[in-house]
Amino acid sequence: MVEHQIRKAQAEGQFDNLSGAGKPLPPAPPGDAAEAAGFRIMAEAGTVPREVQLRKDVAAQRLVVQAATTPEAQKVAMAKLADLELRVAIEQEARRKFYATR
Repeated sequence: MVEHQIRKAQAEGQFDNLSGAGKPLPPAPPGDAAEAAGFRIMAEAGTVPREVQLRKDVAAQRLVVQAATTPEAQKVAMAKLADLELRVAIEQEARRKFYATR
């Protein structure tokens, strides 16, 4: 059925003068098609992977630590920074395990 429709379209000249005719297809992106679709959906929604967001949070928290004026404020800021860095490490390990099983 599909082949019949393709032959009919060819006979009618619907494939003539298409942009990119006679040129090779672009190389397929590396990785899984489902994964690529997921990243595209996240990009369209304006979101980023959790690990990327955590890295941004770590960078922001480092500025908070530097700006802390009292020892108590610095202690609280450092505790939050340590927590964020731990979360980044957990996300990295999860990513490594995920890709190691593929």
